[in-house]
Amino acid sequence: MNHIPKMKCLIIDDEPLARFHLKELADQIDFLSVEGTCATALEADTIVKEKEIDLLFLDINMPYLSGLEFLEQLENPPLSILTTAYSEHALEGYRLQVVDYLLKPIAFNRFYQAVNKAQQQFIVSEKMKKNSPFDDPFLYVRQSDTFVKVSWVDILYVESMQNYTKLHFKDKSLVIHQTMKAIEELLPSEHFFRIHKSFLINITHIDMISGGRLFINKTELPISRTRKEELLNQVVYKKLISK
Repeated sequence: MNHIPKMKCLIIDDEPLARFHLKELADQIDFLSVEGTCATALEADTIVKEKEIDLLFLDINMPYLSGLEFLEQLENPPLSILTTAYSEHALEGYRLQVVDYLLKPIAFNRFYQAVNKAQQQFIVSEKMKKNSPFDDPFLYVRQSDTFVKVSWVDILYVESMQNYTKLHFKDKSLVIHQTMKAIEELLPSEHFFRIHKSFLINITHIDMISGGRLFINKTELPISRTRKEELLNQVVYKKLISK
């Protein structure tokens, strides 16, 4: 496992004792590196963006902004393990594709189980970053009991619809039961760019960028403020011929 980097994690809980307990548990795991602890989701927002956090331990019930509300507003949320004293939140957590859900008080064996699950997902995504199998452009998309062969080269953009995503092509669109995060990890990052929480675009199909909007095949798509500068730097300025 030496080639797999440690997972940078952040603990977010409004109770000091809960933060201390989680840090104590995390410090026992050699593949975790605790980058910080926060008492509120608002405080965590900056750290998540600046430190490129891989894993969140996130309390659900917090003042101002709950853990779930915080997770929903993140454009590219890290892997997350929810912690709470109330079991009724579990279903909502799974809707947000969290790794696991820990009920307080947290026993070490349950904590160990959850972080191992997170590490497995982390290893898969790290491997995919290193050796993307994209020499072959074909993918298969499930449509009820049928498998449709598509080429990622022909995908114009991907639209998120909660637990579903819609793949848009020039002549058709396909709705699949898959999250945006999972699709984004499958598609080659050098060709696909997340312009918004709800849209992942194939940069080869961009027709025009104007203000906070982008046009692909006569369709207007919004660019979020936080992604616009990165889009210009990574995609446009590299190929700009007139300054």
